[in-house]
Amino acid sequence: MGNYKAEYIWLDGTRPTALMRSKTKILAAGEEPPVWGFDGSSTNQAAGHSSDCVLQPVCVVPDPIRGGDHKLVLCEVFMTDMTPHPTNTRALLRGPAEKYAAYESLFGLEQEYTFLKPDGTPLAFPTNGYPAPQGPYYCGVGGSQVFGREVVEAHLSACLAAGLGVSGINAEVMPGQWEFQVGPLSPLEASDHLILARWLLCRIAEQFRCDATFDPKPARGDWNGAGCHTNYSTKAMRESYDACIAACEALRERAAEHVANYGHGIEDRLTGRHETQRWDTFSFGVSDRGASIRIPWQVARDKRGYIEDRRPNANSDPYVVTRMIVETVCGAAASKAG
Repeated sequence: MGNYKAEYIWLDGTRPTALMRSKTKILAAGEEPPVWGFDGSSTNQAAGHSSDCVLQPVCVVPDPIRGGDHKLVLCEVFMTDMTPHPTNTRALLRGPAEKYAAYESLFGLEQEYTFLKPDGTPLAFPTNGYPAPQGPYYCGVGGSQVFGREVVEAHLSACLAAGLGVSGINAEVMPGQWEFQVGPLSPLEASDHLILARWLLCRIAEQFRCDATFDPKPARGDWNGAGCHTNYSTKAMRESYDACIAACEALRERAAEHVANYGHGIEDRLTGRHETQRWDTFSFGVSDRGASIRIPWQVARDKRGYIEDRRPNANSDPYVVTRMIVETVCGAAASKAG
């Protein structure tokens, strides 16, 4: 019958930003990935005297690196009594996603990241120096303006081979900085696919002897930070501009709470410069990339569509971001309706 390799992937308990972890289980051909375990004392998820944690498979896709019948197995972390582990942010999303399912939420996540050399500097930065100022790098072409394309293309091909809902890529404003987009998908699907795409990116970067960082401010000074801009709509928003405005106003009411949960180091990135609003100020506007929430121009024209929350960091937890947006926007709509 033969065997296949199942790469179990999960988020650990490292704070302030969780790390991705993975390990391989050999399974018989045709066998579904079972519940497995790991040493939580080595991942900041348990004490040494009671270290067992449980991996519960939730999303299984083809492994594009190993090929064949091998699988990537995204997992939630549980305690040994099969209750969700305190670090299991996916479990906290499941309730609101089900409660507000009738609102038909869709997310499109724009994951920015930066390639780093072994010495920890961005890929395009010369030793003890800086590249030319920002300007030609965004969606650029040419060896003096684009760095790391071979890694990006390998990653895109891997995501598509895995069946992930990746919808595009582009070079970003800072040299050595890129973005891929996931969605539109439901809250759980968008978050699952983003975590798997992040894992694939880091794994593929290993092969090119570089690293991919989700640090929101990988280069200090006059350089763009890295975010995970979050596009969002409900069925009502896709049919009504008033619903889009209502969503923005609902997000205004919980602005500080959202920012506090949108990724560590957000004050370093949301400075009011480099296409951001300040972290302690809320605004929304049509075509305004300096606002907290951007309403795309075609949405204002068509009087229906979606909004873009520009605040989440590149290192934000997508399960937290999508949960908070669903709770805030759908919760406000439900209160108004009822």
